[in-house]
Amino acid sequence: MHKKNPKLFVEINELNYIFIVVGSDLDQNFKIVESIETSSEGFGMSNFTNIDIASLAIKKNIEIIENKLNYVFKEVSVIIDSFKYSCVNISGFKKLNGSQVQKENISYILNSLKSAVIENEKEKTILHIFNSKSVLDTTEVENLPIGLFGDFYNHALTFFLIKNNDLKNINLLFAKINLGVAKVFLKSFSEGVQLVNEKNVETFFMINVHKNCSKIIFFDHASFRFSENFDFGTDLIIKDIAKICSLDIGIVRKFLLDNLNQNKKINSDEYLEKDYFKNNNYRKIRKKLIFDIANARIDEIVDIIFKKNINIKTLKKNNSKIYLVIDDELISKNFQQNFNKYFSQNNKFESNLISKFGKESSVVNTANLLSYGWKKEAIPVLQTKKSIITRIFKTIFD
Repeated sequence: MHKKNPKLFVEINELNYIFIVVGSDLDQNFKIVESIETSSEGFGMSNFTNIDIASLAIKKNIEIIENKLNYVFKEVSVIIDSFKYSCVNISGFKKLNGSQVQKENISYILNSLKSAVIENEKEKTILHIFNSKSVLDTTEVENLPIGLFGDFYNHALTFFLIKNNDLKNINLLFAKINLGVAKVFLKSFSEGVQLVNEKNVETFFMINVHKNCSKIIFFDHASFRFSENFDFGTDLIIKDIAKICSLDIGIVRKFLLDNLNQNKKINSDEYLEKDYFKNNNYRKIRKKLIFDIANARIDEIVDIIFKKNINIKTLKKNNSKIYLVIDDELISKNFQQNFNKYFSQNNKFESNLISKFGKESSVVNTANLLSYGWKKEAIPVLQTKKSIITRIFKTIFD
């Protein structure tokens, strides 16, 4: 493994700080060199609760890695999965009147849209910009139509933004340990790209249902178009069963663990065995009621995230693929067929349960994005003002 100029990545989420160093071999393939995972001290509820505590925790672990590698890092790339962020879809156009689409036309649209977003979102900073759609006259084109003739060109962009104060805190956190922030990545973007590469699919919804939160993202022709977070997850199912049946959560989880075969038939006259009530008074509770409550809550979760979510109404297309990740193995093994059935909406959508991405493969994917970018990323080129002499010659000879 070639360790020259290794790259340091730190993921910040509600539960952990994940430190990973990526190196490249002689063929420029990225691989993990070192990794550490610790609790996210000084961070919680989608924000830093104590920047000094967080800084000390991060400094300690980076020093451990630096001592192992005998290397001092000067910058870090940060992957965020818990900060609140927003997305804006906006489009611009250029009248061509039969002329060619020039690179300058597209640069002008991109910079104009970027300026409009900055002006209207003054309390936020742009993290990612993606080319969402290019339409020349009435034809949608896959690649930028530079050199083609037309009358009207429309270009749509998607912007992902984070609050200025959150970005300042991230920069401050690492400045305290003398590290510059090279790039801040949304983990949702990296996961979506990983899915594009692994499944060879470019238009899809990806839905992550964690224990205490959930998330939906949408990629359209490999462009990251939409993301939304929800403050509930599969724990809602367990808690509702416990509340309605007046059971301890431990009893509910033990029952589900004993019934992992989701195809098992539960008769309506089957009751919870007395063994489940070792330290509690026995109560006659139908097993079928437990599954009925679970199914009702799954249906409700799917309604909010997908079926009745007005924010994705225009993004839905018949036969769109849905990739579903359920963190809680207990819920996944008992109810994955139920989730798939509800998300498929009478076979209008193809729902597929997939495994959670490993943190190492995810970071290697992010390292590739850092080095090589993504085909749908838009990087506006700032327009330079022409000099007086250039304008004079242009006036004379045009």
